Amino acid sequence: MSNNFEFGIKKQLITKEELSKKVKELGEKITCDFKDENAPLIVIGLLKGSVVFMADLIREIKLPLEIDFIEASSYGEGTHTTREVKILKDLRSTISGKNVLVVEDIIDSGFTLKKILQILGSRNPKKVSLCTLLDKPERREVEVEVQYVGFEIPNEFVVGYGLDFDEKYRNLEYIGIAEPSVFE
Repeated sequence: MSNNFEFGIKKQLITKEELSKKVKELGEKITCDFKDENAPLIVIGLLKGSVVFMADLIREIKLPLEIDFIEASSYGEGTHTTREVKILKDLRSTISGKNVLVVEDIIDSGFTLKKILQILGSRNPKKVSLCTLLDKPERREVEVEVQYVGFEIPNEFVVGYGLDFDEKYRNLEYIGIAEPSVFE
């Protein structure tokens, strides 16, 4: 692969400016929705893809909050889900009685998120809400209720702003569509 970190990007789908504006809007909406809650808010990021989005998002939520992470995988090294969800890293925090906001980079088939939401729901939180930067409803195989959606996108393989292919492209400041040659 080339040393050019943008090698293989066909085009920008969502610009840095569009991302910034949307993250601010989501933060304002989440702040408004949780401002009168008595239970603590814990923001849980799904590793690794959500890290960039979550870092920007929590700075836009004007409430006291805690953060934690969970890591699950259903992809291995490919671009298609195996439908077998594995928890690679669990939470360090207790979520019982807390308002949980799960932050995801992209919802594709829905398999991974459905499993994560089942696991978290079994731990007696007050409420579990879901925020995703990208939603790809065309690929959905399992229904997942999403309270906060940044962008609905077409069925393209996207990278950047935390999303990767084989651990590359996470540091792009925009969401780009990868050339098929990158992942084929």
